[in-house]
Amino acid sequence: MTRIAALFAALLLAGCASLKHEAAPVGDGDLHLSGRLSVVVAGQAGGRASGGNGAFELTGQPKAGQLELATPLGSLVARAIWRDGDVRLQTPEDERRYQDLDALTREMLGEAIPVAALFDWLQGRPWPQAATTPAEGGFEQLGWRIDLSRFGEGLIVATRRAEPAVTLKARIDGKS
Repeated sequence: MTRIAALFAALLLAGCASLKHEAAPVGDGDLHLSGRLSVVVAGQAGGRASGGNGAFELTGQPKAGQLELATPLGSLVARAIWRDGDVRLQTPEDERRYQDLDALTREMLGEAIPVAALFDWLQGRPWPQAATTPAEGGFEQLGWRIDLSRFGEGLIVATRRAEPAVTLKARIDGKS
C-alpha cells in the first residue's frame, strides 16, 4: 500500500524529472483514451488508505499498448509499454522489465489491476474473456464491481472488494 502512495507522491514531486512524451505506435483497431485516473487502496488492519491521482493516456490493445501517467501539472513521470511478452516501466530514473502486466501493476500499486479487462471497462462494457454478472448501474467481473452509472459523463468506477479493497476511478476526457 505504501507503494501506491510513493508512486503518486513521486508524480506530484517530479517537477523537473519527467519523461519525454512519445507517441505510441497505433495500429488498426487500437484504442486511444485520455483523462484522469485515481487509485485508492484501503488500509489493512486499521492502517491508513493510500492512493493518488494524475492524468493518463492509454493507447493500444491488451496484447500491445502503452499507458502514460502524468502529474496534475502535465509532467510525464511513468510509461508502461507492453508487446510480444516484453513488459517495461520507464520512469525518469530508470527502466524495469516485468513478467507480465499483473506483475508491473502489483509492483507499482501494491495490487494487480486487470489491464486487459480495463480496455473494455473504460469503454463501458464487460471484458469478453471472463464471466460477467449484471449489477445495479453496471456489472461485476474478475472480483471487481464496475459502476457505469455516470458513464455518460465519462466517469467509470471499478471497485475490488477483496482485501485490501481497491477503488479505481477514471474520467475519460478524450477517446479515439
